[in-house]
Amino acid sequence: MYKIYVTKTFSRKLKTFLKKHPELETTISNKFDLLIKNPFDSQLRTHKLSGTLRNENAISLTYEYRILFIIQNEDEIYLTNIGLHDEVY
Repeated sequence: MYKIYVTKTFSRKLKTFLKKHPELETTISNKFDLLIKNPFDSQLRTHKLSGTLRNENAISLTYEYRILFIIQNEDEIYLTNIGLHDEVY
């Protein structure tokens, strides 16, 4: 089991995101449940990023939305960003 930590940036963006997309709250919760159990579950479509975000991974929330995170100490996940594909990359 992984522990999830939320950065200040992610917290602000999530709050704004949920105001715009309240219908995705359940989807986000389900993705977090999967992320805690196994961040590389095939349902999450986890992928490693490159370039300036090379230390981060991303999961697909929906076709157009992504959640970015960093894995540290092999059991800690730090959520860093949420939003449209083009906004977070």
